[in-house]
Formats: sequence, C-alpha cells, structure tokens
Amino acid sequence: MKAIPYRPLLLGLAGALALTACGPRGQAANPIDPKRISEHVRVLASDAFEGRAPGTPGESKTIEYVSGQFKALGLQPAGEHGGWTQDVPLARFQVTGPVKMSFTENGKELPLTQGEQAVVQTLTPVDRVAIRNAPLVFVGYGVKAPERNWDDFKGVDLHGKIAVVLINDPDFENPGSTLFGGPAMTYYGRWTYKYEEAARQGALGMLIVHETRPASYGWATVKNSNINEQFDIVRPDPGEAHPLLQGWIQRDQAVNLFKACGEDFEAAKAAAKRTDFRPMPLDCASFSADYGVDHRTVVTHNILARLPGKTRPNDYVVYSAHWDHLGVGEPDARGDRIFNGAVDNASGVADVLEIARAFKEGPQPDRSVLFLIVTAEEKGLLGSLYYATHPLYPPERTVGVINIDALAATGPARDISVSGGGQVSLEDDLAAAAKRHGRTFSPDPEPGAGHFYRSDHFSFAKVGAPAISITSGEDLAKGGRAAGKAWADDYTETRYHQPADEWSPGMDFTGQAADTQLAYEIGRDLAESDRWPQWKPGSEFRAVRTATDDQRK
Repeated sequence: MKAIPYRPLLLGLAGALALTACGPRGQAANPIDPKRISEHVRVLASDAFEGRAPGTPGESKTIEYVSGQFKALGLQPAGEHGGWTQDVPLARFQVTGPVKMSFTENGKELPLTQGEQAVVQTLTPVDRVAIRNAPLVFVGYGVKAPERNWDDFKGVDLHGKIAVVLINDPDFENPGSTLFGGPAMTYYGRWTYKYEEAARQGALGMLIVHETRPASYGWATVKNSNINEQFDIVRPDPGEAHPLLQGWIQRDQAVNLFKACGEDFEAAKAAAKRTDFRPMPLDCASFSADYGVDHRTVVTHNILARLPGKTRPNDYVVYSAHWDHLGVGEPDARGDRIFNGAVDNASGVADVLEIARAFKEGPQPDRSVLFLIVTAEEKGLLGSLYYATHPLYPPERTVGVINIDALAATGPARDISVSGGGQVSLEDDLAAAAKRHGRTFSPDPEPGAGHFYRSDHFSFAKVGAPAISITSGEDLAKGGRAAGKAWADDYTETRYHQPADEWSPGMDFTGQAADTQLAYEIGRDLAESDRWPQWKPGSEFRAVRTATDDQRK
C-alpha cells in the first residue's frame, strides 16, 4: 500500500458548495462540503496517523489536527483547565508471548491457535493467565433478566469453570418470539453484557461462539478487535465486571466440542431459546489457556470544542464522533498492518468538523453547541462512557446528542436511518428534516445487530440524555437498495476493522455530505429553540431522564 503523506492542514473558509436556497435564519442551505469531508478523512486516515490507536503517536497527531481545526474556526476550547482535551485514564492490557490454549476432549488434547480457531484476552490486572483443564458449561445465551422471567444460569455454580455462550439474544432466529424485542437485539445480546454477567455469576472465563449472522460481522472482525491491545476504564475491582478470561471460538470448534460430548450444537441452540433451558455441562471436555499479560494505566483523551449560546448558554446540543481506530496490527493478505479507519471513523470526525464550520459561519445559536470527539470507542465505548460518567457539562442540561459513526461514502441516498430505533423523539426530528429534502426515514435495516448499543450515543443514553446515532440510508440514488446493501455487505466483509478501510480519491462523499446536512439541521433547530427532546414511552432510558425533569424547568 502506498503511504499517503501527512500534511498538517487548516482548511480555510473558501470552497463551499454552490448554494441556491436559504436555511435556518437566512443561512445558506446545504453548507456541508463533501470536498472538505474528503480532505479531513484523507489526512486522518493516512498512514502517518498509524491507525489512531489510543496512547500512541497517532493519538497525539489526531489531537493536534482536530484541535487545530477547531481553533482555526474560532471555537472555544471546552476541555479541562481551559484546554481542548479531557483526560481519560484507562487500564491497558496486551497479551504477550505465545498463547497456548486447547480443548481436551475425551482425553485428547486439541490445540487452538490464537486468532484462528479462537481468541482470548483478559481485562484484569494479572501478569499471567494460567488455566488448566477447566470444566466447560454451556449456558445458552448467558442471560439473566428477571424482568423478563429469564435465567439461563438456573443457579449453576460457575466458579472455576468456563461458560460457553451464544451471541445475540434468545429472540434471534426465533420467529414469533417478542420476549427480547423480536428481531431487534437488546443489550442482553451484546458481548459486553455477556462478559459482565459471567463476572457476576463467578465464572472463571467465558467463550462466546461466533456465528456471522447473529454477530452481524465475520470472524476477521472478531480477530482484529481482540488480538491487539485492549482497554477498560480504571476500576477499583475489575473482577466485578470481567471474568479472568474473555474469548471467542469459531462455530466449527463449538460444533465439534458438542459432538465429542455426545450433544448436537443445533439442538442445544434450539433449547437455549426456551425459558425452561437448563445449563448443559460438557463433561467430556475441558479448556486450558496460558499466556502473559502486559498491563498498565495509560491516559488517553477526548477532544472538546464549544460554540457558546447567546441566550441559553447553559443548555448544550452535543455532536459526537470517535477519533480512534485499531492502530497497527497483524498484516492482511497484502502485508498491510495499518488499520487506517477511513470510514470508521475518520469520516465521523470529518462530519463533525464540517458541522462545526457550518455553525460558526451561521448566526450564533441561542443554546450552546458542544463538539465532542471521543477516544476508545473501539475498546468498548470507553471515551464516551468516561465523559458521560465524568461530564464537564451537566447531562441534565444536555438537550440531545447527535452521534455520527461511519457514514457511507456511496453517493446520495433517498433515505436516512439510525443505529437502533424507536427510542427517542430525535428520530422524528431526523425524519422531518429528511422529508424537507425529499428524502425518507428508514428504520434500522439490521435490528438484530444491536447497533443501538454499539455506538457512543449509548453511553449518553445510559445517563438519560436523549441520543441518536445517524447512519446512511441504503436506498441509493444510483442502484437503489440492492446497490446500498451490496456496498454495506462488502464493507462489512472486506474492510470493517481491517486494513482495507482506507481513503481513496474515488470515494464519493456527496451522499455523506447530505446526511451530515440533516444532522446539522436537527441540531441547529434544537439550538435555536427551548424544546427538550424526549425518550419515547417504553424506552429503557426514559426513567433516568424523567428523574431530572425539575432541572429543565
């Protein structure tokens, strides 16, 4: 791969799109420029930024570039101590040396190769993980949900044992069942929840069985996301949130494991979809793993800029995107080791920078606007989680959060969508803005993928702030839904969390600019009003917001 040289660039105010209409308060319509977006992506996804991993020289370059752009626009630094950043202390873990792991089935040891048949890691501060012949127990989807009368554990003792679980939740591939929201994944389906529950149940470790459809991504994504360095927020007792060993195994390995113990994997899956499922000890087999762990505390950073409001400066409309990607890792088939993260998520940073420019060049809004570029999303939404739990501006005065993560460089689409859906009135605002532009709003096309819980807006939702993450539509102007789905499928298979997610001069950012324009418009409308978006009835986040209603009167 030919390296793209890094050139520090402070974009001026020339070169906007030709405009023919007027937007809010007389501002020229469609101020978002696809050429500017492309240039930001080109720089941030260049090899010089080394994949923008937290705690690396790529982070320093990213902070310098993004804060430089904010400064050039004339925005105020909104971080700690009058600066552009917020310190985010994280615990960092790296598996070291050779990883030895195996199943023992009916007395025969079957080695597993890290990254191929399985991946293992730890988020506990130990120098070495040494597990020898730990018993294995299949616990279905690994869900304990009293409010849904569901318990996959049924009191089984998992101390000293490895739990084997399925990805997603019991409604997936279970037509007619709505106990877990039907086809839409709940948080119980996310791998993060499953590890958390394993820790609560006292398990020594957990292995998640990877299947592409329930996970919504292939094995390459699992491998590339888990064999590099891992991060977590600094916890007083990491064992309360993580078992000693966290890992995934390929489906074929699970099928063979069950078969060796006289069980049928598909039959076990079917049983796991019922409330009367009981844990299934895999008595013929055990699991062993041995590897070193390099662990230490690092400080990474969120980047913040502010445009103060003129009449309601203590109310904040927030735009967010994550700046980090996977850094440098194992080479792909081309020998490329840099995970550039052009679409994911240099594009989101570029979009927020363009929105910031549009706000600064327009009339001063009544409410303040906060531009928040967070770290460590790829490590479990950690930068946004840290900000949400250590806010620099009160969450109860946060009007709404508009997150942008990996919009598609596919050209214009007739529709627009969000990650997850049916939760918050901001979706209605987005649908109305799309209609003004002759576009439609489409529900999340993959509700079973659990997208609502996979982007940074989820961190804000957990503290009650109304939040959405905007995604590009699939009904492309050229080629319709078939072309849009083909692009999405190809991106997931060949570029998502892989070195091939790179900028190229042939990328078409015109559709992304149109999507970003809608994000700008709904935020501008909120910033020039006294309206407070609401969680919809039935949303799991409504009660948290309602508890602070008196602080918004």
